[in-house]
Amino acid sequence: MTDQTRPRGIDHVGITVADLEAAAKFLEEAFGAVALYDNVTPTKPQMGAETERTLGLPTGTAIRHMRMMKLGTGASIELFEMAVPAGQTAPLLASDLGLQHFAVYCDDVHAAALRFAAAGGTLLTDPKPLLGIEEADGNAFCYGRAPWGTVIELITWPSNAEWTKSAPASRYKPAA
Repeated sequence: MTDQTRPRGIDHVGITVADLEAAAKFLEEAFGAVALYDNVTPTKPQMGAETERTLGLPTGTAIRHMRMMKLGTGASIELFEMAVPAGQTAPLLASDLGLQHFAVYCDDVHAAALRFAAAGGTLLTDPKPLLGIEEADGNAFCYGRAPWGTVIELITWPSNAEWTKSAPASRYKPAA
């Protein structure tokens, strides 16, 4: 393993919650967390076949709201609020309450995806550009499922993106 293919650390942990505003308020009050930005909002939810495929969601699930929270000097917490189809009973899905995924920062997300698959993980998507206000040159991500079922995101953001211009604090980025 070279320095370029070795992950640098956890970028963020994604947690699906029933009420994003209540969860954000709790993190702010309990831990002094700071809301960095909303990447999906209730007025512009993320849904459809591509979203379902990217996160391994059941058909008809929509991401209602997604907010990145800064907690201290470590990894960030990404809160998700989902609209789940009636009758969903499958366990351990990204739309379930609780830990949704964790993200590992990698300098070379393509090499990391190959290593992930070679180790027995299942890629849900190939690496692709980050979306929304996280989009910038070279910024990319992909999701995979660990052999035991946990969803893991591989992420790189070597370029500053739109969110860096307005966020009240900086996201944690592991040192090189």
